[in-house]
Order: sequence, then structure tokens, then C-alpha cells
Amino acid sequence: MVKIILLVVGGFIALLLIVAAIMKKEYTISSEIVINKPKAEVFNFLKNIKNQEKYSKWVMADPNVKLTYTGTDGTVGFISAWDSQDKNVGAGAQEIMKITEGEQIDMELRFEKPFKMVSKAVTTTESVGENQTKYTNTFFAKSPYPLNIMYPIMKKMLGKDMDETSANLKKLLEKN
Repeated sequence: MVKIILLVVGGFIALLLIVAAIMKKEYTISSEIVINKPKAEVFNFLKNIKNQEKYSKWVMADPNVKLTYTGTDGTVGFISAWDSQDKNVGAGAQEIMKITEGEQIDMELRFEKPFKMVSKAVTTTESVGENQTKYTNTFFAKSPYPLNIMYPIMKKMLGKDMDETSANLKKLLEKN
């Protein structure tokens, strides 16, 4: 009986490793929402990273998170770092790598805990009406084999959190 259980467990693990071998190792997760405000107003709010304290699900998840800032907010090279004892927040930093004024903000995300990882995030704004702006936030990441087997779970969790952040941003900007 023990031998059969070990064979079944071993077969299941082998199957997972085979699936991980054929799954993609790079992934993209996006969230978008239309905000009833002019594009310039939305973009100028977004490029100031300190504003994330008012709408980011992750920053707002821990009221005791320690935030530190380096550089001039809203400019290339600005760094926002966080450190939290909450495992859902962790520790890391984000840096503005490039700004295409009025259009796009490119960020590098450096996670330290609960795991080490470097990723990219791109925020874009697009005018879809006189006073309407489509906000899109896209997260790009790599997951090494065999951890890439977790991609479907990560996509669902991160996507939900990104959508909540987008909704918070819409609500905040439209009330002003």
C-alpha cells in the first residue's frame, strides 16, 4: 500500500514538473479602467509615486508600513521603498526608469521579501473622450522553472489586487 501511495505521489510530482517545463516563464498581467478626468490630470497624479499611499492596495494593506523616498518625486530616478512585517506587503523598492510625458511611466520593481525578484511595471494613460482617460497598469515578470507552475495562481491574485488598485484610483480621482 505504501509503495502505491509513493508511486502516485511521485507520478503527480513528475506530472507537475512536466507541466512546468512547457509553461511560459515570463508573464504579463494588466489592469485598466476609464477615469472620468482629463488625461493630463490623471497622468500628473500618477507620476508622483507618493500618491500611491492614497490608492494602492499594497501600500494601504499595512498602516504600519515604513515608506522611504529618495530623489525628486515624478522624475526619473525617484525611488519609493517599503518595508512591512505584513507578509502580503513585504519589502522592496520601485524606481521610475523612464517617463514619456503625458503617456507612460516605466518602473522597475525590486522585491526583497517575502521573495527576491526584479520586475517591470508600465503605467499608461490614453484619452478616450474629452474628460475620460483610460488608465492601464501592466506588470511584467519572470518566474524560473519549476516555480512558473504557480503562474495561474499568481495571475489571479495579482490581477485581483491590480483591479482593486485601479478602482481605488478611479474613486479617488473622480471625487476630486
